[in-house]
Amino acid sequence: MIRVGMISAAHVHAPSYAHALGGRTDATWAGLYDEDEGRAEAFAARWGGTVFPDVDSLLASSDAIVVCSPNMQHADHIGQAARAGKPILCEKPLAPNRQHAQEIADVLKSTGVLLMTAFPCPFSPAFQQLQARIGRGEIGKVLAVNATNRGRCPFGWFVEPHLSGGGAMVDHAVHVADLLRRLLGEDPTRVFAQTGHNMYGKPWEDTAHLNLAFDSGVFATLDSSWSRPQNYRIWGDVTLKVTGEKGVIEIDLFDQGLSVLTDGYHHRGTGSNLDRLMMDEFLAAVRESRQPAVTAHDGLMASRVAIAGYESLVSGAYAAV
Repeated sequence: MIRVGMISAAHVHAPSYAHALGGRTDATWAGLYDEDEGRAEAFAARWGGTVFPDVDSLLASSDAIVVCSPNMQHADHIGQAARAGKPILCEKPLAPNRQHAQEIADVLKSTGVLLMTAFPCPFSPAFQQLQARIGRGEIGKVLAVNATNRGRCPFGWFVEPHLSGGGAMVDHAVHVADLLRRLLGEDPTRVFAQTGHNMYGKPWEDTAHLNLAFDSGVFATLDSSWSRPQNYRIWGDVTLKVTGEKGVIEIDLFDQGLSVLTDGYHHRGTGSNLDRLMMDEFLAAVRESRQPAVTAHDGLMASRVAIAGYESLVSGAYAAV
């Protein structure tokens, strides 16, 4: 039985990971540490488990760790868990800047600890079918990809750059950056980005658009904005329109469900629970002492796309990934 502990419940996805551990016979929810004691108590009241007074006591009572802290704390929390020899599932983006990316790479190299990046999208059956169809050459050589990852603004620490490391771009660009690497079999080499403050008029960017260039000649565009109003019919989207020499394939990973109209609009999702599939893979990798399907390298490479986007803003030109 794998005891899973959580460092911080700050991230909006933290409840989903606790839920994904429910009812399992191979793993159990140990509890969490959170610097916000009130948040920790409220989380434990809903999901159970022990509230630990510090990270060390949580690590001592856990076999594996989920990191759901704000982005700027990832490097420290990954370091603590890695030096304790605990396998880690960490929320994205792994690193909001190059210094933190290097710190994470260094501690993983020195400890050899398993780290999985919390990217659920590769487990989507729709994305896997897209990969298979492209692999079979159904649309010929891929020429370009038009992608989106738009959603509602989560507010809270997400709009506090000293905790988040940025705004919509660092939050949303990494998911699709990872999917593009998997789809195309290569890393982007250059990024050009533009951001805006068009939705809320605050210092942090709520809209972001990136152009990604690949050495093969393929290019991709990515809208990674918090551009959906709070009452939008679904939380957000991840879409890919892949243009090839012989055709086009379009997918939407999350707009699956029922539209329920009563006293208001309600969306009832159907289809696969991607967070549960991701948790399945993490626990299997821990049990089998192997690399997961989504690695630390995947997370760091995706982070570098967002980081290059911010560097592009400063230079006004393409930035190297």
